[in-house]
Amino acid sequence: MLEIKSFVFSSFQTNTYVVSHGHHVLLIDPACSNQYEQHQLYQYINSQLSIVNSQLSIIATHGHLDHLWGANWATEQWHTPVLMHEADIPMAKAMQSQYELFGIQMKAVPFEIKDIQSEILNLKTQMGHFELLETPGHTRGSISLYFPEEKTLFSGDTLFRMGYGRTDLPGGNMGQLINSLDRLFELPSDVRVYPGHGDPTTIGAERR
Repeated sequence: MLEIKSFVFSSFQTNTYVVSHGHHVLLIDPACSNQYEQHQLYQYINSQLSIVNSQLSIIATHGHLDHLWGANWATEQWHTPVLMHEADIPMAKAMQSQYELFGIQMKAVPFEIKDIQSEILNLKTQMGHFELLETPGHTRGSISLYFPEEKTLFSGDTLFRMGYGRTDLPGGNMGQLINSLDRLFELPSDVRVYPGHGDPTTIGAERR
């Protein structure tokens, strides 16, 4: 049974999810942007990690800045890299360019990143059966995490409640996004969708 805790962080209103299963915790999209948000996340995650031998992994559904505000902080707190699709690693490493694109007056701080494929077997051992779905379109390396036994999908910015991710930013491609949405719509109707922004929904509700 997955235990899912959601937080809404930053002016971008980005969803961060903490998913607990057995002795493992997934931090999906560390979007905390200030000390108050960091404190909220820290308190909750450490309460989950108090379980004996619990471990933490950090996953980014894609490389946009609003999903990675807290990446440097999180990697330092829990001494583990951010895992993401290799196609979005260059974007995440060029965070300063993203700040400048949005007119954000901040200095980017590097953080450790690894290709999620290099850790996929370990993740599946820790979290049970789940599928890493490549869902490009919003970015080249956008991914979704699907837990079939739990009928749960973390869709990043590919699929929202009554919407989908924009494709007018660097790396966006509408044709790819349509193909990715078609792939997600093949999932069962009662799969619950936890998107990168906004409220949860279901595949059936969005397929209509």
